Amino acid sequence: MTRSIVPSMLIVAAAVIGLCSVAPAAAEGEMPQMGGGWEHIRDVNDPHIQELGRWAVSEHVKVANDGLRFVKVVSGREQAYYGVSYELVTEATNGAGKSAAYGAVVYELENKTRELMAFRPTN
Repeated sequence: MTRSIVPSMLIVAAAVIGLCSVAPAAAEGEMPQMGGGWEHIRDVNDPHIQELGRWAVSEHVKVANDGLRFVKVVSGREQAYYGVSYELVTEATNGAGKSAAYGAVVYELENKTRELMAFRPTN
C-alpha cells in the first residue's frame, strides 16, 4: 500500500510546487510581479541598492537613448525568488534637467548577473 501512496504524493507535491511558482501576468501599464513575498527595502541608501538603480537607468538609456541621468533610488521592495527581484522607484533627470520618478524591476542572481525586467515612468 505504501508503494501506491508514494507516487501519488509525488504527483501532488509536483502539482503544488508548479502552482506556487506561477506568477500572475501584469495588467497593461503595471510593473510585472514575480509571485509573493515582497518586502520593503529598509535602507534605500544602501550602496548596493543605489548601484542597482544607477544600473537600471543606464540599461534603459542603452535601449531608449533618451539621455536620462540617475539621481537616486527613493523607495523599493525586494523578493527572493531564485535570486532577488528588486522593484525600485528611481529619480532621474532628462537632458533639460527636469526630474521625474521611474519604476524599474531588476532581477539579480547571486553571481551579480542582472536583468532589467521593466522600466517606465511612474506617473
